[in-house]
Amino acid sequence: MAVVNVYDQEKNVVGEVNLPEDIFAIKAKPEILNLVVKSQLASGRVGTVSVKTRSTIRGGGRKPWRQKGTGRARAGTVRSPLWTGGAVTHGPAPRKHEVKVNRKVKRLAMKMALSSKQDDDNLVVVQSFELDRPKTRDFAVIQSTFGFRKALIVVPEKERNLELATRNIPGVKLVSPEQLNVYELLKYPQLVLTPAVVEHLKERLQ
Repeated sequence: MAVVNVYDQEKNVVGEVNLPEDIFAIKAKPEILNLVVKSQLASGRVGTVSVKTRSTIRGGGRKPWRQKGTGRARAGTVRSPLWTGGAVTHGPAPRKHEVKVNRKVKRLAMKMALSSKQDDDNLVVVQSFELDRPKTRDFAVIQSTFGFRKALIVVPEKERNLELATRNIPGVKLVSPEQLNVYELLKYPQLVLTPAVVEHLKERLQ
C-alpha cells in the first residue's frame, strides 16, 4: 500500500493518505483502456443522421416518358438517384453507436488509469480548496504553487466559489467523484484528489 503526502493550499505537508495497491498499483493494458474510451466516446454520439431513399422521397410515382420510341434512355421515375432532386444511394441511416463493455472491465480500466497517474508521479492529494471569493486570480495562485498545467481536479462536492474560479482557466477541469471517468483521466496529465475522494474511490472500486 502506497503512502502519499497530503498538502494544504500552500503546498505544506499536513498529513498522509494510504493508496491501496488494488486500485492505485494496477498494470495498465492499452487494449482495455482503448476499449473503454471507445465505448465512452461512442455513447456520446447521437446517431440520428439520415437521408431520404427512393422509398421515402416525395414524388416520382409517374413514369416521365414512355419506355420506347423517344430516343432517350429508359427512365422509370424522376426520383432516381441519377436525377437532380432524386434520392440518395447508400446514404447514412439512424443507428446506435454504443459499444457494450462489462461493468468489471470498466472498473478495471478506471483502476488502470488511476494507477498510471500514481506511477508517473502525477497524482497530488490536497486536503481541501477553500476560496473566500469566486475569483480566477485566487485559484491561479494555487495553480502556480503546485505547478498545475493541465490538471483534472476531483472534489467531493462542487463548491460555488471554486467552480467559478476554475472554469476560465485553460487546462483545468473541476469534477465530482461521480463524474470521474477513464477518458478524462487519460486526457489530463495531472490528477488532483482530496482525502475524501480517495475514500470514495476505495468504496467504489474495491
